[in-house]
Amino acid sequence: MAKYKSSSISDKWKKTNWLLEQGDLRKHVPHTATFDRKNLFSMLSKYSTVYFKPTHGSGGAGIIRINKKNNGYQTQFKKEKSFFATADELYHMLSRFSNKRPNLLQKGIPLAKTNGKLFDIRVMVQKTKKGEWISTAVFAKIGSPGKIATNYNQGGSLGLFQPTLTGAGFHSASIQNTEKALKQLGVSVAKNFDRHLKGFQELGLDVAVDNKEKLWILEVNTRPQIYPLKFLKDKKLYHRTLSYAKQYGRLK
Repeated sequence: MAKYKSSSISDKWKKTNWLLEQGDLRKHVPHTATFDRKNLFSMLSKYSTVYFKPTHGSGGAGIIRINKKNNGYQTQFKKEKSFFATADELYHMLSRFSNKRPNLLQKGIPLAKTNGKLFDIRVMVQKTKKGEWISTAVFAKIGSPGKIATNYNQGGSLGLFQPTLTGAGFHSASIQNTEKALKQLGVSVAKNFDRHLKGFQELGLDVAVDNKEKLWILEVNTRPQIYPLKFLKDKKLYHRTLSYAKQYGRLK
């Protein structure tokens, strides 16, 4: 892959705060806080599921899901599950796991399921030659059974948007409206990022759809992968994103 110029930022906390500054985007951001004892205890008191994730990280690496149980807390890292009787015990484990690296806590959004598998949505946003943002691809990231992350390099698979949402029980009109809303959300986020830091050419939004069909921005990737799209049976999305990427020199 040829080197290309596109701004990149790995700090998830900074990116979250960019989104929170804009009213129409704020409602799409799950409650997120920096990891410390006070914030952990506070979020555990409010939510049945909380995610612990590295402030700097990609590909779903280092994510731990915390589920509140009647008699304590169950955690899952990759496929490994553990149990902690108290929030104190949980805090000490997470502190050791973090190894002094910064981490975030995020309210767990119950992901919709397609044919029994959890999924979220990737919205690919790219700049045109004229410097305008356009949402070029909307597709599903479908989780591997037993895993907590849907990422491709975590064993997940990709799915076309319409069949995935059909498998989740969405009706045709709802699928069209959701796709339109996702594309608008992608462009709005891209313009937001441009205001904070110049030089972005592409972004990849990871968006959860909950059981009320509300959209939640889980993360914004500034180095989104394109190559997994070539493994879809329908190559249109791959060739479309590729054609835009070539305009700003990502792939020659």
